[in-house]
Amino acid sequence: MFSQYNNFKAASIRLSHFFTMIALPDNIQLLPATLDFLSKEHRLFIGGAWVAPLNGKTLPVENPANGQLIAQIPLADARDVDAAVIAAQKAFDPDFSPSKRARLLWTLADLIRQHVQELAELETLDNGKPIDQAKADVLGAAQHFRYYAGWADKIEGHTIPVSAKNRLVYTRREPLGVVGLIVPWNFPLLMAAWKLAPALACGNSVILKPAEQTSLTALRLGELIAAAGFPPGMVNIVTGPGIPTGEAMTRHPGIAKIGFTGSTAVGKKIMEAAAQSNLKRVSLELGGKSPNIIFEDAPLEAVQRSLTWSSFYNSGQECTLGSRIYIHNTLFDQVVDGLAAAGQQLRLGNGLLNPDLGPLISQQQYRRVQGYIDQGLAEGATRILGERQDQVPEEGYFLPPTIFRHQNEELSIVQEEIFGPVVVVSAFEDPESIAARANHSAYGLAAAIWTKDISKAHRLAHQLQAGTVWINGYDMFDPAVPFGGYKESGIGREMGKSALDLYTQEKAIWVAL
Repeated sequence: MFSQYNNFKAASIRLSHFFTMIALPDNIQLLPATLDFLSKEHRLFIGGAWVAPLNGKTLPVENPANGQLIAQIPLADARDVDAAVIAAQKAFDPDFSPSKRARLLWTLADLIRQHVQELAELETLDNGKPIDQAKADVLGAAQHFRYYAGWADKIEGHTIPVSAKNRLVYTRREPLGVVGLIVPWNFPLLMAAWKLAPALACGNSVILKPAEQTSLTALRLGELIAAAGFPPGMVNIVTGPGIPTGEAMTRHPGIAKIGFTGSTAVGKKIMEAAAQSNLKRVSLELGGKSPNIIFEDAPLEAVQRSLTWSSFYNSGQECTLGSRIYIHNTLFDQVVDGLAAAGQQLRLGNGLLNPDLGPLISQQQYRRVQGYIDQGLAEGATRILGERQDQVPEEGYFLPPTIFRHQNEELSIVQEEIFGPVVVVSAFEDPESIAARANHSAYGLAAAIWTKDISKAHRLAHQLQAGTVWINGYDMFDPAVPFGGYKESGIGREMGKSALDLYTQEKAIWVAL
């Protein structure tokens, strides 16, 4: 699993606190700015300053493409979180000009666009994803900051006619104060933007905790935030694992709200911690096991173009992917054969080489996904694709695309989120029964319908228990469109105007005239 690449060269970087060798594929050179950033002693961003964690502890950061150490990040504990809360409280100004907030967000978006290559290289080294996909994420982050820059001066209340005479009643939408944002490792910078942009547009001060596996782009973003001119303490960045760092945030009485993206299991713990502390508000974007439904009259060419990426994009580490594929029995063999052939051709490799698929995020995730594959075989599902290992790199946390066929909705690989390049396919005949099968899940994040019958598509879309339904397409996103889940896929809606509700509270004011 971790034998040495023969075709790798070593680029030496002297770090202030340790020495490491970064293995780079042949003909790949990192930007000097990327190397400079990696060479720093990384610190917490609190109150506009870069400070060492009070406990002096750090966490190792590895490149999942080869298991190699690339950096050390600070491990914040409850005392550091408390310092960040104090700084955020000091910075919070409910009267901070909306137009100034808009200018700051727009400036930050411009800075992100100016550093696309550098941020993408850090994301690829940290997360493993192909460099072109990392660039798309960086540009998407900039787009989100620009979108919410436009909302900053348009957060309005309204007047309400009431039955009593000589009464003026109006409402205001006001910021919550200090909010804590906890983001995952699969889209590190993009998910940070999804939360930071609306929280700041609404006038809050924030504490951002990136995933401990992928904190580098968040720390670099902190430098850009300072360069953009945000007031000290308006944005604070603390790094560390769920315990102690995340738990300290979820239980801190000075934090008014937690916005979290991650697993359903952790989301439940956050709700419990919020209830046991100060009843802080909670918004959750959690797991998914999305049905991808292909009818007999589906636009087949479009299906085949989409299906590979809606199944295996980001090595399956995306909560919206169509990991449950239901295919009408008249098309089943044709569609599955096409998906298997396409999956067989996907190139796995170091993200800097821009393959089709990069590695899984960690050895722990690799073992978790492999465990689901073993469980699927043990439970009697038929593996159609995934046995060949000849194209899998010799080192790094790589798994090939895997397809299981089944007719049992109760299998673990059908019901549980795997978060790896594994999909299950099943045939159906009766269109009237497919909604029940699709809804037979604890999750309800997304779904897709493929058919030329638009009436049938709309009828089924209304029946599906999912926060997003795509018709004749997949994974279509825009900052203006709300996103979130039903059932155990979460609480609240990110993106669009809906996200403003997550980061404001409504006040009614009565005036006796």
